Amino acid sequence: MTTATVLLILLSIVIAGGLSFFQYLYKANNKSNLYLLLAFLRFLIIFGVFILLINPIISRKNLEISKPPLAVVVDNSSSITALNAKDKTLELYKKIISNKAIQNKYKVQSFQFDNEFQASEKFDFKGKQTNLDAIGKDLKNIYKNTSYPTVLITDGNQTTGNDYLYSFDSANKVYPLIIGDTTRFMDLKINQLNVNKNVFYKNKFPVETFIQYSGDKSITATFSISQGKTVISKQNITFSPLKKSAVVTLFLPADKIGLQLFKASVTSIEKEKNNYNNIKNFAVEIIDQKTNIAIVSALNHPDIGALKRSIESNLQRKVTVIKPKEINTLQNYNILILYQPDALFKSVFENAKSADVNTFIITGTNTDFSFLNQYQNNFNFKMSGQNEDYLAKLNSQFNLFATDNIGFENFPPLQNTFGTINTTGNIHVLLSSKIRALETNAPLLAFAENKGKRSAFLLGENIWKWRLQSYIDKQSFEKFDLLMDKIIQFLASNSSRKSLVVEHENFYNSGEAIEISAQYFNKNYEFDEKARLAIKVTNTETKQTKNYDLLKGTNSYKVNLDGLPAGNYSFSVNELNSKTSYSSHFKILDFDIEKQFVNPDVERLQQLAKQTSGTSYFPNQIDLLIQSLIENQDYKDIQKEIITKSPLIDWKWLLGLILMLLAIEWFLRKYNGLL
Repeated sequence: MTTATVLLILLSIVIAGGLSFFQYLYKANNKSNLYLLLAFLRFLIIFGVFILLINPIISRKNLEISKPPLAVVVDNSSSITALNAKDKTLELYKKIISNKAIQNKYKVQSFQFDNEFQASEKFDFKGKQTNLDAIGKDLKNIYKNTSYPTVLITDGNQTTGNDYLYSFDSANKVYPLIIGDTTRFMDLKINQLNVNKNVFYKNKFPVETFIQYSGDKSITATFSISQGKTVISKQNITFSPLKKSAVVTLFLPADKIGLQLFKASVTSIEKEKNNYNNIKNFAVEIIDQKTNIAIVSALNHPDIGALKRSIESNLQRKVTVIKPKEINTLQNYNILILYQPDALFKSVFENAKSADVNTFIITGTNTDFSFLNQYQNNFNFKMSGQNEDYLAKLNSQFNLFATDNIGFENFPPLQNTFGTINTTGNIHVLLSSKIRALETNAPLLAFAENKGKRSAFLLGENIWKWRLQSYIDKQSFEKFDLLMDKIIQFLASNSSRKSLVVEHENFYNSGEAIEISAQYFNKNYEFDEKARLAIKVTNTETKQTKNYDLLKGTNSYKVNLDGLPAGNYSFSVNELNSKTSYSSHFKILDFDIEKQFVNPDVERLQQLAKQTSGTSYFPNQIDLLIQSLIENQDYKDIQKEIITKSPLIDWKWLLGLILMLLAIEWFLRKYNGLL
């Protein structure tokens, strides 16, 4: 309570006392007890009204004792079921949370995890992935600035996420309770299989397989790859206590067009506990089409190599780097990338026009813009001799094809000659340019489409820096290369634009994200944000059908089909207002990563315990774990002083008291004939 409030209360007492004295005692001839009582009542009434008007803040102090939290985290993935440890896991969990001593010492909170981490007291052990990394990160957010122990009931076999050893807070102890049979069994396992998704017809494609062996004697295993009932390749591999792994690389013929399914398997005469991990299905799309691209340049520049590597990341593309005077015919090329054209490109432009070949023009500080004005009619360049750096700004309304923001605003500037760029054709701008913070409204990356002929323009050099920055940001060239692939895909076709464009893969592995995206355009080929898109998915074997709505995202509609079982599926995407539709198919390959394990990952869990100053336990040591938690002196009750402040006006009983005093005063005066 402030000094000013105290002074106001004292003043209220003086005023209330003065008014009460004046009204009942100042002129009274008989200062009887009745008058004294009435004066006192009037004093209380006036003082109460003044207190409500002043409305002082009343502070109260309370002591609160809170228990330290205990996080009991249970592995809800299907690997627990695969290791026959479901019942044991539930038994251990119930024994911990029902212990009275633990309940008295800790505030017990239960969680589960598979692909995601969440609070739960019920478990079904059906999770398709195991993400131990999410536990440490989420617990840090839940228990900020709190000291707490964690009991982790798991087999420790992680299938997704980063290394969990570095996600847990080292200041808070973790007690792994290791689930599963630790007895070492003989086991052969296809640990990993690498193959390209797309290959070319009549070529051979590589299949790289990593095979792992667990056992204490020498064996001979048979590794084979089959398609249907036909064995394509077969060979023997020897393993021993000293040779625990093998890498097999095979080259298979691509002699059938379309989606081709294969099965890799490793077997031996020895009996195994887990045969599921001996087989891995995979698929490839064999394509009888290849896009040939020529990069025409009279210069040696880092952009050339960056473009070639980026485009050829898609095996359907082949890039040839050639000088302008070395091109004799354009029949071998589907697309021309004209890098910083000048007068040497005259014949290239003339032949490209007559051959109806689409072009991708990239300008820079060595470009002859006067020449370029003569040989294209989409832009009019009025350039000076001064060079300038141009930053990129994404146009969210771009609708020629679906693309994500890959971090354009963070990319280094491209360099081009300073000047004025006027559009003279039907131009679709994906990126506009900025000079530092000033928007020029001039295009930086743009596309033109006229009478079936398509062109692309990048008005700046040093795009190699963009690819490098993309790798720094994402630890991968994938995002940048995908953008470049979509540009090439746009230029590779002269077909008219469709109102409904759907993107999907031809096959997926069980357990991975299954996402289908779509764009719907109105008559002006503008992205329609009011479209109603729905998808109907049918299992071609069981005929079971499911319907989903596509949800609007940034410049596209998307649907997530996770959870579908392995099998062949047909689907159709429909725009409900216009009745426009798109139909296709995909296949989900049978693969359950949670069934790949024979034993728990004891070493990693023990390392986690050591790193956090905790201790790992096995199921037969559950009593030791409980006793350790009870006797641990690092976690004690926390006493907090809670100060609550409330304004007096919130005390409703005070208003009631004033009204009651007024009623009593009126009654006394009425009864004694003073009214």
